Amino acid sequence: MPYPTGHRDEVKKNIINSARKLFNRYGFESVSLQQIMAGAGLTHGGFYSYFDSKSDLYAAVLGCFFTDPEWKSCWEGVHVDLSSTDVGPQVVRAYLSRQHYEDVENSCPMVALPTDVARSGVSAKRAFETVFKAMVSVLERSLLEKGRRRRTTAQSIAALSIGGMVVARTMVDRAVADELRAACMAVALKLGGWDKKRISPNGKSRRPQLRHVAAS
Repeated sequence: MPYPTGHRDEVKKNIINSARKLFNRYGFESVSLQQIMAGAGLTHGGFYSYFDSKSDLYAAVLGCFFTDPEWKSCWEGVHVDLSSTDVGPQVVRAYLSRQHYEDVENSCPMVALPTDVARSGVSAKRAFETVFKAMVSVLERSLLEKGRRRRTTAQSIAALSIGGMVVARTMVDRAVADELRAACMAVALKLGGWDKKRISPNGKSRRPQLRHVAAS
């Protein structure tokens, strides 16, 4: 019997999800195609029906919620509304959250795979660059300043969020890692002007209401 409509896309998505978890946990070089296909419930021989090479798959894995609307972060209690006007602080808090820190397998690949990307070919670097640019674009929308400075600020916030999580995960002492995440979050929010109180229509000051759990 022929496969139902959408079967191929679903299988490809399963392979990407399996690879993302394994690459995030063990790195690109340490994971075999057999392990990836087994994680997707498939046999090794079917891999080349969907991807030309492991590097081709690697580029597909380097997506994130900034570029893939179907990508699910799986960070329990964390939600980012990309259509919101205050998406900037949401992204910062989500990226530097305790949930993201602990959930290595479901990390945004920009946190888990930067050193692998640096050693990879042009296609992987371009994929990484695409996700980073998308993150910067999302952050820019929430910045009040105008012109080139806004882009520079967004780039700085993105780099601080990604780099802060990368460094935090290298710390042996959990207390030090938590302190570092909190410090990076505070500075990133300040850079974006999101640490200040806002004035509501009734004239009362209030903090922005974010639809997610902050770092703890």
